[in-house]
Amino acid sequence: MILSSKTILKKMKEQELMIEPCTLSQVQPASIDLRIGNHFMIIDECSTPFISLEKPARYKEVCQETMIIPPQGFVLGTTMEYIHLPNDMTAFVEGRSSIGRLGLFIQNAGWVDPGFEGQITLELYNANRVPVELKAGRRVCQLVLALLDQKGAAYMGKYNDQERATESRIYLDEECEKSTLKRKKFKEFD
Repeated sequence: MILSSKTILKKMKEQELMIEPCTLSQVQPASIDLRIGNHFMIIDECSTPFISLEKPARYKEVCQETMIIPPQGFVLGTTMEYIHLPNDMTAFVEGRSSIGRLGLFIQNAGWVDPGFEGQITLELYNANRVPVELKAGRRVCQLVLALLDQKGAAYMGKYNDQERATESRIYLDEECEKSTLKRKKFKEFD
């Protein structure tokens, strides 16, 4: 079930859900708008001949109030808001339609796990042939919250407690090649 504005505000007031800092103008009928912060990360193209999923990529950090994203440019940004979801709630991050209509695509892989705590890293892509200017504090995406059918284990992944824009940590994934190991892991959930 997707949460309405009334339920979002009630859960924030009762401290079941934390989204800080937050103003009433950010609350929408079935979501809450999030704002872009002032910390960005850009792949360091000068020292990166190619990107590998097996090792860390090299990034340049930028802290500034205005970010110009070049045509077909890709930048990691962060939300101003720090969130903490309870273990019975998940969230989807969607770019605002008004921003998408300008050719700026905002994504964070779309999903926030139950129990996540931290700032949300946003992947920003400028699909235009002209630069796009972003100013810290601008509402750029929306958080849609949904209740789970039951309380689950809290997210304890590699991005929990992140602050600021956080680089890809895909190189920390444990890939399982043997299907027997996969079947064994699923039996643990039965």
